[in-house]
Amino acid sequence: MVAAEGNRMAAEVLRLRGVGVRYDKSMLLRDVNWTARSDESWVIIGPNGAGKTTLLQVAATLLAPTHGSVEILGEPLAEADIADLRTRIGMSSSVIADQVPVQEKVIDLVLTASYGILGRTAEDYDSFDVTRAVELLDALGCAHLIRRRFSSLSEGERKRVQIARSLMADPELLLLDEPAAGLDLGGREDLLQRIAALLRDPRSPMMVLVTHHVEEVPEGFTHAMLMRKGAVLAAGPLPEVFTERNLSRCFGVPLQVERRAARWSARAVPFP
Repeated sequence: MVAAEGNRMAAEVLRLRGVGVRYDKSMLLRDVNWTARSDESWVIIGPNGAGKTTLLQVAATLLAPTHGSVEILGEPLAEADIADLRTRIGMSSSVIADQVPVQEKVIDLVLTASYGILGRTAEDYDSFDVTRAVELLDALGCAHLIRRRFSSLSEGERKRVQIARSLMADPELLLLDEPAAGLDLGGREDLLQRIAALLRDPRSPMMVLVTHHVEEVPEGFTHAMLMRKGAVLAAGPLPEVFTERNLSRCFGVPLQVERRAARWSARAVPFP
């Protein structure tokens, strides 16, 4: 009974109905239906070209659907003040990282998220903003990097700094686009542990993570969506979605799927 009451109290963070995105003659998303609530955390997984990043861009208000309806944080996208809505959403993505000015220092990259800009100029920040930026960098293991140029960081350091930036404005929704891509084993595991710690923090925003690999799913995520060719193959509680049948259909190869403790792995079925 308690669980049922909790479900009723959880707010809808994302609500997509019949969402499609067409680009020229290609359908990047097809008839996507998705409801994500504040007491859930979602992984979106699938092969290259599945539509994962396109879906995340819709959720970030960076891309308007050509079909269907979208509500984000209770706001119908077609009617919302997009500039205001974006202040309530944090996003970490290589698209943002590629736009950072070459000379930008780490502390300034995080601070400018308060204004939703890239590249510090003449804007003022009070001591509260500076303290918060340093605390976020410290939580992501990056406090020692505050005076370094972002362009001089390793890939793992960049990923962690981007997540700190995405949290600066205290968002209600956090979107992580392939946060472990390009990291070596040590860097990946360090980052996944830090994301898992964020999930455990009751003050953290509702989180959606995109990845290609089940091995990159941190401990604590509750739900998953599998995508292929712009469509949703399966969605729901993570253990019900991460089955051998579902993942084999998603990636187009017979897979053996294993769960140890709270982490997942998958490998191709050996040839006879």
